[in-house]
Parts: sequence; structure tokens; C-alpha cells
Amino acid sequence: MYQLSDKTLGDWLEHWAQVTPDKEYIVYSDRDLRFTWKQFNDRVDDMARGLIAIGVTKGTHVGLWAQNVPDWLTFLYACAKIGAVCITVNTNYKQNELEYLCKDSDMHTLCLTDGTWESNYVDMAYAMLPELRECQRGHLESKRFPKLKNVVYIGQEKYRGMYNTAEILLLGENTDDDEFMRLRKSVNCHDVVNMQYTSGTTGFPKGVMLTHYNIANDGFLTGEHMKFTQDDKLCVCVPLFHCFGVVLATMNCLTHGCTEVLVERFDPLVTLASVHKERCTALYGVPTMFIAELNHPMFDMFDLSCLRTGIMAGSLCPIELMRKVEEKMYLHVTSVYGLTESSPGMSQTRIDDPDEVRYTTVGRDYEFVDVKVLDPETNKEVLVGTQGEMCCKGFNVMKGYYKNPTATAEVIDENGYLHSGDLGIMDENGNYRITGRIKDMIIRGGENIYPREIEEFLYHLPGVRDVQVAGVPSKKYGEEVGAFIILDEGAKLTEEEVRDWCRGKIARYKIPKYVFFVKEYPLTGSGKIQKFKLRELSLKLCEEKGIEVV
Repeated sequence: MYQLSDKTLGDWLEHWAQVTPDKEYIVYSDRDLRFTWKQFNDRVDDMARGLIAIGVTKGTHVGLWAQNVPDWLTFLYACAKIGAVCITVNTNYKQNELEYLCKDSDMHTLCLTDGTWESNYVDMAYAMLPELRECQRGHLESKRFPKLKNVVYIGQEKYRGMYNTAEILLLGENTDDDEFMRLRKSVNCHDVVNMQYTSGTTGFPKGVMLTHYNIANDGFLTGEHMKFTQDDKLCVCVPLFHCFGVVLATMNCLTHGCTEVLVERFDPLVTLASVHKERCTALYGVPTMFIAELNHPMFDMFDLSCLRTGIMAGSLCPIELMRKVEEKMYLHVTSVYGLTESSPGMSQTRIDDPDEVRYTTVGRDYEFVDVKVLDPETNKEVLVGTQGEMCCKGFNVMKGYYKNPTATAEVIDENGYLHSGDLGIMDENGNYRITGRIKDMIIRGGENIYPREIEEFLYHLPGVRDVQVAGVPSKKYGEEVGAFIILDEGAKLTEEEVRDWCRGKIARYKIPKYVFFVKEYPLTGSGKIQKFKLRELSLKLCEEKGIEVV
């Protein structure tokens, strides 16, 4: 029988450093960089003492703006050990989004890398904090961001006004241990350890406050559902700044004492090579990642027979894709459903569930979590097989939105249930099916249309690699159905052929009026498809084709 643990992240890390000190914990296969549990724990302690030396203490907010670089986890655990709050920053953020987050979160220290091919984080930091170019590191006085006192560059390079990783570690090695031990002992499992900002598809992003208790236990149960042990090796190519990476992956490995094989930035070739070289037993990804791996021209060169399980999540998972992954990549796919506010796991299929359950549902409740399907109008539980809003109550529910009790009260009701905004159905066996978003629902002339149903239907059309369905504005009906299709390489389809495939098989009003063939979808940094942007894209594509939206 499972039990929830009161261990903090620091407790878990120290546990494995003592029990299996020489076992590999962190591996970067592409550069052969490896840390044992003891080596990594020692580095974390030095980093924690270094952060204390620059003014970080319990409750301090520390931003982490980086892809999956080797010291990403070092900074996370260093914050966790001294009670600081690690604010994970979306790697796709641009100037305005960065500045909003820094101000809204009351950030004290910002840790960053060079950035991505399209965004230079260092330049953005200087644009936000021009005082950095004139001040000594550790002496930042910003007029616009008075609470922000330090910028730390994650790497060896030196930038004016910023510390770098080596300097923080050196400070840590030469800092008195008393304050570190005092803070270490003060940390409680119910303290906030991580704050993630929701993607903000509507309105301003909100800081989701997650505790040690939230994320460590959610990660533990996730691993238990896949029968993880110390012998497993998990390839992590999903971004760590998102719950998928930092909780379902990292917290799973942390609580099971297994090895985490990291990919700095998702690349299908590096991912396949890492699995092959390290003999990984598990692999995570959003559907678009698995599609990229399966369709890579070098796919057949790699031996993936070592894989046994994994998670496909982050967006609705096509049934045919799950089948293909199991057939060609050998792993038994599980699906996790939830949201950042639920840490994120709310329900999950189990590794030994029948194929039908794993392919067509998102499983059943996590242990110690009460999932209910509630009527969005009455807030009362609906009958089995009836559609309603997915809601949950339990250890996994966030502490709240930072400095925003009004928004918190809008999603956590008076009975303590977190409202997801997702529509779902529970079957007679207690498994859930996600049918769409309350706000994603297409309303065409009074008919409610759920994109998920049409997407699953169109996946069976030969030549379709991926499909997303979203509402296209209509003067006559309010909305029409639009299908955005990515074709298999070499496949050819016309808009009319897609519609012909639908005729006589689904209701007339569900047949896409608009069919767009695209190369990619607009994604969030965590790989989720932004359907609201597909709606915007539809208008642009119609204009380019000279199609009048009626």
C-alpha cells in the first residue's frame, strides 16, 4: 500500500547520496557528462552555500531561465535545501514576458544561460536591467525592479554585473556552514519549493505555488504506476521548466533513486542516440516529439529494445500514434492527465492496464486524490458516462496562485476541488476520457462540437501524420470547424479528399469546412499546442488563399 512522504527534495537527495553514493544520477550522453548521487549532492551543497553568500535565504525567489543544461537541477535542489523558491521560467519567453514575470514574482536572483537560437537571454537581461553594465556583481540597484538583486550566468563566461556558476560554487566552498545548516533544518515539506507560471493562453500568466509535498509525492506515484525501480534509466527530452520535466520526470527519478539521462534541447536524433547508448528503460515526450522520433530518417539505426515504459502527455494523444510507438519503440505507453495546478498528475493509466485502457483513456485517479466530473453549471457530480468538468481534491492541489487570492478562488471551490477547465467522462471502470476544453469547444449554430472527436476520426485517414481541430470564426454560424493537418512525408491529400473521407461517417456539421495543410503547429515551450493561435492562423491562411470567411 502506498504512503505519502513528508520528505523534502533535499531529504530525498541526501537519502540516495547515502544509500547509493556511487550510482549514476545525472547523465548527458551526448557529452559523456556524469554525476553520481554523492557527487551531485556535494555540488548542490556548494551551490546552496554560494546562493546564501549572495543573499538568498528561506523564502527568497530565484528565477531559473535555461534549457535542460547540466546545472539546471543543481540550482533547483540548492534552492530546495535552503528553503528558497525556484521560479522556472519558460525558455520561449521574450522581453515583455520576462519583465512581467520578474516583477510579478518578486524575484531576488535571476539565473540564466545564453538563451536559444532566437532569443539572447543575456541581451534581454541587460535591456531589462541597464544598471548591470555599470555595477559590480552583487550590487545591483534597479529602479524598475528594486527587489531583483543578482543575475547569475549559468556557465563559465563572465558578463559585467553578473556572477557565473564557478564564482557561486567558489563562494559556497568558502562560506561558513552554520547558516546553511540552520536553513537546511528549517525547511518543511509544506513549504513552497517551485513556482511555475501558467502559459497564459488567456489573460496574464499566474504563478502556481507548488510545495515539496505536492511535487515529490506526485512524482513518486507517477513512477509507481510504471513500476519504476533503482535499475531504471529515464531519458528526459521534455523541458525541465515545465511540470512534465521537473515533476513527472525529475521527481520520479528522485524518489526512486534511478538515473536521469538528460537531453539539453529536444532533438530526435540526440534523443534516439541517448536511449541507444545508455540503454534507457523509459522515455517521455509530447506527441509531436514521438512523431519526430518515429519519422527521423535514421530511426532504424538505433536499438530501442531496452525501452519498457514511458509517458506520452502534454496534449491529447492520438490512439494510432500510441500504437505505433508501442510497436516500433517497444515501450508500454502510459498517459498522465492533469495541469500545473495539480502538480500535475491527477489521473494516469498504469503500465499493466489493457491496451484499450491505455490507448483510449487517461486512466484513473492517483492514490490519495479524489477526482470528480462535475457539471460546470451546477457544480454537482454527473453520472457515469456523462460529460462534465474534470476536478480534483488531494495532496496534489497547488497552494494557490502567488499574490492572487481572487484567481485562486476562481479555480479552487469552497469544497477544495480544483477545477481544470477540461471536459471529460468517467466510464464504468473508473477510467477517464478527456473530451475537450470548455473554452475550446466549437459552437456552430448552437451545436456543441468537441475537437477531440474529430481529431481521432481524422487520424485514421491514410497520409495524415498529425491533426488538430479548432474553431474558425463564421459570420453565419459563429464558428466553423477547421482541421489543421500535417501530412506524412510524400503523402498527398486535397481538402476535398479530407471532406469526402468524413461524409457519411460523422455528422455533417462536424465535417471540417476549412482544411489547412501545415508543416507545424504553434507550441508553448512545453510542447503544448496553442489552439487559440490556430484560430488566428486560420484567418491568415484564408486571406492568403482568397477565401472569404462567411
